[in-house]
Amino acid sequence: MAPTVDTEDLVDSQEVADILGLSHRNSVSTYLHRYTDFPAPVVERGGGRTRLWLRQAITEWAGRR
Repeated sequence: MAPTVDTEDLVDSQEVADILGLSHRNSVSTYLHRYTDFPAPVVERGGGRTRLWLRQAITEWAGRR
């Protein structure tokens, strides 16, 4: 059985960029490749065009950096 996720907890690359203080959402892809401990998207569709992360995972990661 798949885990249940509250859709309000999902953030797209623009929201991730905002949380991290990045100027552009494309920088999130750079972070995915640069930092091995960067949270993986919980939803990835269409060859990486649509990615969603758990807000808590991003804020926790940012807090450790």
